[in-house]
Amino acid sequence: MEHPSEVVIIGAGAAGLAAALFAARAGARPTVLEATPDGGRKILVSGGGRCNVLPSALAPERFVTSGSPNTLRKILNSWPLAEQRAFFENDLGIPLALEAESGKLFPASNRARDIRDGLVAAARRSGADLRFGVKVESLSPLEPSRDSSARWRIGLLGGSTIDATNVVLATGGLSLPGTGSDGRGLDFARTLGLETLPPYPALTPLTAEPPPHASLAGLSLNVEIFAPSERRKAQGGFLFTHRGYSGPAVLDISDVAVRSRLFGEKRASLMVRWCAADATTWEQALLSNKGSLARRLGERLPDRLVDVLLDEAGIARDQKLERLEREKRKKLLELLTAYELPWTGDEGYRKAEVTGGGVALSEIDPKTMQCRKLPGLFLCGEILDAWGPIGGHNFSWAWATGRAAGLGTALVAGQTTVGGAQRR
Repeated sequence: MEHPSEVVIIGAGAAGLAAALFAARAGARPTVLEATPDGGRKILVSGGGRCNVLPSALAPERFVTSGSPNTLRKILNSWPLAEQRAFFENDLGIPLALEAESGKLFPASNRARDIRDGLVAAARRSGADLRFGVKVESLSPLEPSRDSSARWRIGLLGGSTIDATNVVLATGGLSLPGTGSDGRGLDFARTLGLETLPPYPALTPLTAEPPPHASLAGLSLNVEIFAPSERRKAQGGFLFTHRGYSGPAVLDISDVAVRSRLFGEKRASLMVRWCAADATTWEQALLSNKGSLARRLGERLPDRLVDVLLDEAGIARDQKLERLEREKRKKLLELLTAYELPWTGDEGYRKAEVTGGGVALSEIDPKTMQCRKLPGLFLCGEILDAWGPIGGHNFSWAWATGRAAGLGTALVAGQTTVGGAQRR
């Protein structure tokens, strides 16, 4: 067994790397344990390999948590978005560029590797000891001792152990298991008696079996989706797939469907408005002039979708506007503005961009990310019960919570005593 470490960070993803960097810069001596050979793999695959590192505008009100929205907001605001951007551009020397249509910030190089490698290099320069290919098997508290400041014992694959004064759990959740996420940190948290909310895949595509819209696969458009049961809505891109539905709007509201499937008594309804036009606007358009109904719908919607909607309404494609029956017009208006999406399942963690649920925010001090019940244990990133919409919000959460945890460990480490004498 090694000599006790001041700070051990378990996980070298976005939050773990931020924690390591800021702990080291604050004077601590962090050791990072990462199971994969290189770390930061979710950084590498995000944004199609480009890494949407930050949103251009942060939206705390769109985050999902079972905890206090005020606590969540305080954590996000502990490192304002402008300061996060300045950190990447001025500190790490990675210029960022705005993708105007999506509101996302990417590295100007469009290389996600620049973000991951920049964080790893900066952490090492600051004094962090990054150890890759090291799998943590257990985490347990130690009895206080006058001869040692160690409060935690970390068991590694193979049987060796590391003792630490402070431990940061930055292990992520269960999403995108191919990147190394296995939920082990959540198991540790539960074993230690922390309150955890049941995990679920979030920001994941929805499926329909059998797929009623397979003929529309590849078709995309901007929509608004409503979830009446939770008074939620999402706007943005919608993509028909061979298995169901994807795109930003679907991903942002997919958790409503997923949670109803996993935990609810009945499946949630998702209602789609296929374009910006509301029922009043469509009704005026359908009543205003003579001519082809299909042509009028085609002014706002793709032809392939028009064909499907007309078929479901029981209306022939060559139907004339002036001869459209009232009941069929009423049915068509419903399909245009409140179309019930026929989903049956989801793609799960395999394609989920983030894990919902996790360790309750009430378990941590939002200023330091230290566990209230277990001194010397800090948590950050996806392991916590909070996640935001696509577009860089979850990276912003990772950077903010990782930084707070890193600074928190350094603060606590400076106050730790060994045999009655201050260590630093």
